[in-house]
Amino acid sequence: MITRVFWVFGLSVAALFPVAEVLRSQPGERAPEALVAELVLANHILANEGVLDGYGHVSVRDPVNRDHYHLARSKAPALITAADIIEYDLDSAPVGAAVAGYIERFIHGEIYRVRPDVMAIVHCHCPDVIPFAATSVPMRPVYHMASFIGDGVPVFDIRKTAGTTDLLIRTPELGRALAGELGRKSAALMRGHGAVVAAASLHLVVGQAYYLNLNARLQAQAIQLAGGNVAYLDSEEAKKATQDYERSWEFWKSRLPR
Repeated sequence: MITRVFWVFGLSVAALFPVAEVLRSQPGERAPEALVAELVLANHILANEGVLDGYGHVSVRDPVNRDHYHLARSKAPALITAADIIEYDLDSAPVGAAVAGYIERFIHGEIYRVRPDVMAIVHCHCPDVIPFAATSVPMRPVYHMASFIGDGVPVFDIRKTAGTTDLLIRTPELGRALAGELGRKSAALMRGHGAVVAAASLHLVVGQAYYLNLNARLQAQAIQLAGGNVAYLDSEEAKKATQDYERSWEFWKSRLPR
């Protein structure tokens, strides 16, 4: 089930129904404006909370045409408006007029292509995750809000696919390699670069990107205090400690500049 948020008189109302069913039940209300508004809000939240800075991006799959997704043009996330949101196909080609898109848009198209369960993706450069992709220390959940990484966080090293590069996912081939490393996981680290997070809804992926970075910070602190003697969540705890991050989303939304 996917949480679909509709806007009514300026208020968000979460409805726990399959997206396709909701759209069918409200025939005059495909409302791409609502989807765009949520994506703009996700950009602003991620920037305001320090997950994205001048770089990084967040996308959402089109719930009606699942072979398309929506992503902003190449612009700092905090400055994104509805006019900046572009529709792409899974080849990461813009639908309609050519635009100055993000170089790394292939991250999104190739993950959506192989992961039908994924409805939203974040690519971030969170500083706290970088050491875990540059060392042999695996990222593990030390905090219940990061239980989604209980089954592990793989590391994508672009050198194994393309040798010496500028570390950017500039081509569909590199996007496919990253998607392959991600596999069925919720997140993957990118050596010397950042991370990618994939989830079943836009609110969920925003929460996971935020708590991935926070967990990395807490794990590093725990290792500094205790060396290798850290009490991580075990697999059963991680399965039970699932979060939807709706309260976090509302809190983060309240913190945005007005």
